[in-house]
Amino acid sequence: MKITLRTFVIATTLHLLAPALSQAAEQVSDAALSEQLNILINSETRSEELRARNRYRHPLETLMFFEVRPEQTVVEIWPGGQGGWYRSILEPFFVSGPGTYIPVLDASAFPDPVAEVADGVADRVLVFRAHGFLIYDNPAQEYYDAIFRMLKPGGIFGIVDHRGNESVPQDPRAVDGYVNQSHVVMLAERAGFELVDQAEINANPLDSKNHPDGVYSLPPTLRGTTLNRDLRERMLGIGESDRMTLKFRKP
Repeated sequence: MKITLRTFVIATTLHLLAPALSQAAEQVSDAALSEQLNILINSETRSEELRARNRYRHPLETLMFFEVRPEQTVVEIWPGGQGGWYRSILEPFFVSGPGTYIPVLDASAFPDPVAEVADGVADRVLVFRAHGFLIYDNPAQEYYDAIFRMLKPGGIFGIVDHRGNESVPQDPRAVDGYVNQSHVVMLAERAGFELVDQAEINANPLDSKNHPDGVYSLPPTLRGTTLNRDLRERMLGIGESDRMTLKFRKP
């Protein structure tokens, strides 16, 4: 076949443009994904109470940071039942798509093997403020090891949790509800994970982490504030807790 100069120039140009075209397509895809998530996040099918938490929990930025996509198998650990906060976004997101959302309820066998999640099937395992599994019942390491087994190689473990004061040693039972970021990283790395990124999406510098009932003094729980108007106003002024947002990868 005779290749003309014009054909050669066109082929060479397309070859050189291919990376840019591919990147543009990916950006469009991300924009479409962001729009789809944003519609679900603000949908009136979610209760007003759930939507009121959007400003504290930054779900769009958080899910994009964890690179959640509709073709994936996404597991959420202890989502809080049918009315779980992130579950109310993730479940409808996967209803009509090619991927799968699997909520692992606190009544499940986890960290023992869970029937719905075979080893090595998950693209993402997400944990949102469900830090009880770090400190209750079984040794904390067993939970991280179980998450590691669930994921495919290259899969992402994303966690958002109440970030403790690093100058205070970690309370093994975390009675105040806070967990030191270094403690989470240590447990994850022992399981075999690599910390690949961290974000301040859910940070709150107003949170001193020194409240009468720990993190439970803050919204949405507001423990101990029913009869103490001044305390309630102070806690509402702070908002929800300061939170770490960490992204780990299974090699």
